[in-house]
Amino acid sequence: MFNLDEIQARMDKSIDSYKKELGKLRTGRASSALVEGITIDYYGAPTPIDQTSQISVPEAKQLVIKPYDKSILGDIEQAINAANIGITPNNDGELIRLNVPALTEETRKELAKKVKGLAEDAKVAVRNIRRDANDLIKKAEKANEMTEDDVKSSEDDVQKLTDGFVKQIDTLGSEKEQDILAM
Repeated sequence: MFNLDEIQARMDKSIDSYKKELGKLRTGRASSALVEGITIDYYGAPTPIDQTSQISVPEAKQLVIKPYDKSILGDIEQAINAANIGITPNNDGELIRLNVPALTEETRKELAKKVKGLAEDAKVAVRNIRRDANDLIKKAEKANEMTEDDVKSSEDDVQKLTDGFVKQIDTLGSEKEQDILAM
């Protein structure tokens, strides 16, 4: 059965995923999102760095990772190198410092292109959810669970919802793009 709240929840998840992807992009400023998703082998289990360490941003261009267990400093350093985030970790025996370099003009343009690609992927995800919702509406119509007026009204509601989410994606993307291109 068609449920507009369920459709909206699925679209919200797409937006959340898009926000996470945008957060991982380097903008020339330090952010804990840079190391989010990087895992280490911690006592035989793949564990995200943020669950094994305290991550802080003491300066705009520096990220500090202080593990709760100093014996995993080398593992964290290796994981960051393997993740290829474009930043070399500095291990001082107590903690790891990541100094975020300023972005070159060429790198900024590449990142702006990537933002556009991520925005398009997010829009495709939202449109796929719209298609699924419209399929559910059509099935309900064929099964005589909805009248023609209900079908038209539901399709309009789904389209309005889709348009709102696409606009939100465009807004988030242009904000991130401006953030990247700002010197």
